[in-house]
Amino acid sequence: MAHLPASGIQHTLRHGNCEAVVASVGASLRSLTHAGRNLVVPFAADEVRPAYRGATLVPWPNRIVDGRYVFAGVEHKLALTEPDRRHALHGLGAWLDYDAVDKGSDHVTLTATIEPQTGYPWRVRVTTTFTLGDDGLTQSVRAENLSAHPVPFGTGPHPYLVAGEGTVDDWTLELPASDVLSVTPDRLIPTTLGPVDAAFDFRTPRQIGATEIDHAFTALQADAAGVATVRVTDAAGRGVGIAWDAACPWVQVHTADLPGGPAQPGHRGGLAVEPMTCAPDAFNAPRYDFDPGLLVIEPGAVAEAGWRIFAI
Repeated sequence: MAHLPASGIQHTLRHGNCEAVVASVGASLRSLTHAGRNLVVPFAADEVRPAYRGATLVPWPNRIVDGRYVFAGVEHKLALTEPDRRHALHGLGAWLDYDAVDKGSDHVTLTATIEPQTGYPWRVRVTTTFTLGDDGLTQSVRAENLSAHPVPFGTGPHPYLVAGEGTVDDWTLELPASDVLSVTPDRLIPTTLGPVDAAFDFRTPRQIGATEIDHAFTALQADAAGVATVRVTDAAGRGVGIAWDAACPWVQVHTADLPGGPAQPGHRGGLAVEPMTCAPDAFNAPRYDFDPGLLVIEPGAVAEAGWRIFAI
């Protein structure tokens, strides 16, 4: 019997001088290169995916504080998948094995079903398509409510972008966001939403330097087509961008600061840029004095979102 890699079945996509590899576990973007240059931090096929690197986040991105929320008058308690901070992190789909239902040389469509379970007693079919083209790698996510009752939902990707040699400190960030969500320093619990200060204002591109970021941003400035774009570049002006439309009014940015600091492999080795349909802890929307963007999918209805990663 052939060995199945730890990250699942490998789907290699090619177009021109670009190559992407999508792993079936978590519908994870395992690698993406342009002319042999990494655009995301990769991981090995036979490696348990480090954290949520490249995973498709469903049915929520980011955190549900304390793993608890109330929906339609019923309290739900989820497993705490971020034990140190005691939250339910990044949804329920990150370790599902997705089946390929359509595949070609430059595209693959994967599907998996989130079954009713403790803390999320609904059935949702998730279908995601990765397509590699002249404009980069596009991913779309479609969630269908197969339950008899409305379901809360959110989604987003989790790529760690790579501009070039060096670390996050060396790169220039363009982040067209006017507002940032403050969080507590220990558990990253959302507190207040307000204008970006000098530390987090990257609307005019500038070097990241030693700035530590693990925050959600919103009030995104989009182009005439309604598309917001984040760009990360090196000193030579090469790098990578990610773009998305109004379906994702939020974006989480994380400078990949690890507890071990520079001695720990991967410390500040990539910039996580995660477009999100909703804010952190959106399942607890009534707690906040701003709209966190929680989606509610009616029975038989769908929710859709997408994003595109491209070389600069």
